[in-house]
Amino acid sequence: MFLSTEGFPQAHQILGIVNATSHLAMPSEAIDSFESMDQLFSDVQEKMKLRASEKGADGIVEVRFTTDVANMQVAPKFLVLTGYGTMIKFIK
Repeated sequence: MFLSTEGFPQAHQILGIVNATSHLAMPSEAIDSFESMDQLFSDVQEKMKLRASEKGADGIVEVRFTTDVANMQVAPKFLVLTGYGTMIKFIK
């Protein structure tokens, strides 16, 4: 299973779109520690690979990520990362 931000030149069938989201609570004492976003990328990529694999895909192309910081009034901030892409299966 592979992920790519580009298309794939080999003949393939499009199986649909896959997406995944992960979040992380940022306690007030670590409010500026955005390096925690690195773990979110790994989590989202693994979720996308698992979901695409379950659909019989060989890979995911045109992968994109969106980030958001959700501010809560009574709780810490949440870092939210969503990834999405197109599942493909190679034509043999």
